[in-house]
Amino acid sequence: MLDRLQSLADRYEKLSELLCDPDVASDTKKLRDYSKEQSDLQPAYEAYTEYKNVMSELEAAKAMQAEKLDDEMREMVKIEIDELSTRQRELEENIRVLLLPKDPNDDKNVIVEIRGAAGGDEAALFAADLYRMYTRFADTQGWKVDLMDVNESDLGGFKEVIFMINGRGAYSKMKYESGAHRVQRIPATESGGRIHTSTSTVAVMPEAEEVDIEILDKDIRVDTFCSSGAGGQSVNTTKSAVRVTHIPTGIVATCQDGKSQNSNKDKALQVLRARISDMMRQEEEAKYAGERKSKVGTGDRSERIRTYNYPQSRVTDHRIGLTLHKLDSVMNGEINEFVSALTIAEQAELMDKGE
Repeated sequence: MLDRLQSLADRYEKLSELLCDPDVASDTKKLRDYSKEQSDLQPAYEAYTEYKNVMSELEAAKAMQAEKLDDEMREMVKIEIDELSTRQRELEENIRVLLLPKDPNDDKNVIVEIRGAAGGDEAALFAADLYRMYTRFADTQGWKVDLMDVNESDLGGFKEVIFMINGRGAYSKMKYESGAHRVQRIPATESGGRIHTSTSTVAVMPEAEEVDIEILDKDIRVDTFCSSGAGGQSVNTTKSAVRVTHIPTGIVATCQDGKSQNSNKDKALQVLRARISDMMRQEEEAKYAGERKSKVGTGDRSERIRTYNYPQSRVTDHRIGLTLHKLDSVMNGEINEFVSALTIAEQAELMDKGE
């Protein structure tokens, strides 16, 4: 571990030199790439720097302990050694986490698709609740939400809603939300007061750049049609909505949120790239599906990942067995406890594999 940390520190310091080089400063791409690389290395570099200082101080304190000291000084040195030893263990644990393999998609924006599944109108209403939960969570993170497409139900729920979240680290926190979300509550349309169970599915995909997924003009078919639903005077009067079909895979993406046909086409292509990338990733993972157990954060969409029980104000994440008795806060976007616990669980599993 120390050899790897020293190599990392050497690279960090080399990047500091490169960023001061006038040739690099005049090259926008190199400047951006080097700055990002150094930013990614900084937490581990700072932890390693502190670790070396702590080890140096610990060595000095132990050397002092070996000398002839009066009782008061010996007690002071012992306290210092205990404190330094505790900090050493904390730093070693932190460094092990910082050295874990990083998901290359973690810093990317995400495209989120929520669909009402089992439960009809109630599932669509719950899909709308999940959309509000995620938009409020995004607000707390300083992220921007861009609605891309929505298909409303008669009661004001969402049969389907697609939106993008723009913000650094969006995928690192949102990726654990992929899966089937189950709600248990008394629907507004239920006259007998019976609790119903419904589900909505969530798919979280990292935004795929044009350089990641190349879509050729000859491989797509673009259809335009009149928008439906809310959207202003142009709705149902101009063919601003766009449907893009990727002919080789049959994957389709639609966008009708904006009034501009060009804007809707660009957004539809963003969704299309993300879906194609997601399909390729799933195909790659499927090759190893028989060899590995179910793990945190796989995004298996057939998996029931969380239950929202309204009568008991309880939310349970089934992957890690975490239950919170504050449903109102969770539905208001306070999902950080789940995100943090799932992140720690994934890190622990990666550390177990590395041992």
